[in-house]
Amino acid sequence: MTPHAPHAPYADPAAGAAVKAADRAHVFHSWSAQGLIDPLAVAGAEGSFFWDYDGNRYLDFTSGLVYTNIGYQHPTVIAAIQEQAGKLATFAPAFAVESRSEAARLIAERTPGDLDKIFFTNGGAEAVENAVRMARLHTGRPKVLSAYRSYHGATSTAINLTGDPRRWPSDNGSAGVVRFWAPFLYRSPFHAQTEAEECARALQHLEDTIAFEGPSSIAAIILETVPGTAGIMTPPPGYLAGVREICDRYGIVFVLDEVMAGFGRTGAWFAADHFDVVPDLLTFAKGVNSGYVPLGGVAISAEIAATFETRPYPGGLTYSGHPLACAAAVATIGVMEDEKVVEHAARIGETVLGPGLRELAERHPSVGEVRGLGAFWALELVRNRETREPLVPYNASGEANAPMAAFGAAAKKQGLWPFINMNRTHAVPACNVSEAEAKEGLAALDVALSVADTYTVQGA
Repeated sequence: MTPHAPHAPYADPAAGAAVKAADRAHVFHSWSAQGLIDPLAVAGAEGSFFWDYDGNRYLDFTSGLVYTNIGYQHPTVIAAIQEQAGKLATFAPAFAVESRSEAARLIAERTPGDLDKIFFTNGGAEAVENAVRMARLHTGRPKVLSAYRSYHGATSTAINLTGDPRRWPSDNGSAGVVRFWAPFLYRSPFHAQTEAEECARALQHLEDTIAFEGPSSIAAIILETVPGTAGIMTPPPGYLAGVREICDRYGIVFVLDEVMAGFGRTGAWFAADHFDVVPDLLTFAKGVNSGYVPLGGVAISAEIAATFETRPYPGGLTYSGHPLACAAAVATIGVMEDEKVVEHAARIGETVLGPGLRELAERHPSVGEVRGLGAFWALELVRNRETREPLVPYNASGEANAPMAAFGAAAKKQGLWPFINMNRTHAVPACNVSEAEAKEGLAALDVALSVADTYTVQGA
């Protein structure tokens, strides 16, 4: 497979060069050494694809940053944004605005349990910041427990809650964060052999952590329902229910971070639906409006909302519930309902992505494990299947990361834009990716994994 002709009417390398030059002169990119990056100049996008100014088209297996759940440029959502801009482009958050009210109603109808109050933010990190603030104010306690192998955002509290190396340069030991190990059977810190053992031992470890930290000092436990960037490790049966019970026993607020896993990504409106668990607070962003206009929020239980019934909540944002963002959310939720996007994500995971990725694993020694659900999958790449040594070391860069860089380059050469983090590649296309597109992506991965195989013990 080679890159297809672009959807755009013609290639324009000169325009692309101008875009790239302005970017390099003035744009400061996140998570990057500015002089070592070479960002692709993107000319346009539609559905599951985007293309550059040289006429190369790519199947996007990253969904942007796992947020274009209904693909790029859906006409219904674009029209809704245009209509809202013509009617009321912006308005302060202290007022009742139709698109804001309707977005809150539609979100509350789909969240689990009694999470019926919605506090809007501009994105996921701000949602986490405010969820933690609410938990601390509600309980009067300072500490928050979060897991290693997690990502919660890049703002001050959110980055301190994060359990991956992006936290290290900004880590603040006085931030009131205590980390623990969540279950991950493939790399079990508990020497478990089965999911049941992993679940039981992880819950005991959490209980022990709480006991030694002091239950009366802990405001909240925050978990990604299904960790995203950290590796898409679906929790074993009973784990989230066990955390819920522990939180209830000690009066701890249970926060589920569904910024990445929510709004159809796992084949359910929220990943919590798979586990029949209701948190006290649920954070969301990304897929709520497919990222068309920045929007996030916190869904709040009745008990926590009551804390602020006559006591002011000390937090707010200039653009909270921005009318354009909320109009995009209303339209996106409507599209997901009308086009049965959530059901499609479940089906594509069960019938195409899951089976296809497992079939690749059978043939490629570089694949140690396949895991996921819906349109949310990860391949754990290894040097040695027996020892499970990762294909590259933890937090590798430069020459140490060469195997993953070679894998990524091979995927792009096949017209696939891959999601790569450490020793993993994630298959996270739009939730409405077609069967043909999903199979096209699998075929490209097949070729790219052959490159990864050359770095394995078997391939040496």
